Amino acid sequence: MRILFFGDIVGRPGREAIATILPRWKSSYRPDIIIANGENAAAGKGMVPTAAEDLFGAGVEVLTLGNHTFNKKEAIALLEAESRIIRPANYPVGTPGYGYGIYRIGNLRLAVVNLLGRTFMEPMDDPFQKANALVPLLREQTNCILIDIHAEATSEKAAMAWMLDGEVSAVVGTHTHVMTADERILPKGTAFITDVGMVGPRDSILGVRTDIVLQKFLTHMPAKFDLASGQVIINAVLIELDDASGKASEITRLVEVID
Repeated sequence: MRILFFGDIVGRPGREAIATILPRWKSSYRPDIIIANGENAAAGKGMVPTAAEDLFGAGVEVLTLGNHTFNKKEAIALLEAESRIIRPANYPVGTPGYGYGIYRIGNLRLAVVNLLGRTFMEPMDDPFQKANALVPLLREQTNCILIDIHAEATSEKAAMAWMLDGEVSAVVGTHTHVMTADERILPKGTAFITDVGMVGPRDSILGVRTDIVLQKFLTHMPAKFDLASGQVIINAVLIELDDASGKASEITRLVEVID
């Protein structure tokens, strides 16, 4: 099984870049499933139906989210209705939406879990305890399991990967919008990268106009974070799994800049 996973998609520039790049990447890399973190897809923060439609229409098959899951009020009804969109599983009990999904790929199944880190972020249920509760249940249905941990701290993401090494196929980090160069297969067969990066304006600060962010740091005054324009950087990883065991054999960083 080949999984193509895109880092945080930032607003319209990111959505348009996905639509541009996917036909060629599907031909080149032949992924069996395409997943993307979409928590910044709607104007840089959150998810709305039109953004989801753009991404599904472009060829993305599963969307994960993060700390901006409910920034847009439209997300509540969307997450209740759409099983292809996964919000963090460690939101409190009763939160709308699905914390994981199991998706059929031919005769195979892939479980996708979204978790939200707590270090330097808002309070949330323990992602480690949630993972320990969910993974054994998912392994009753499939050995192929991907975890997207949306977290600020590199140590928290690495800790999740090492805890689950050999129990899941891959642990990919999202949230920081900066791709890390530490992709590897852990000793027991789990693919890991601390952060996949983003699909968004390259000449920016995390996708936002540089002048706005600089002014915010210099003055500490409130500012509306408008997205930058220009070339878009596309960050993704291609993960190859053994179909029977679910163990990863390869993880490759993919980076491209388009106009």
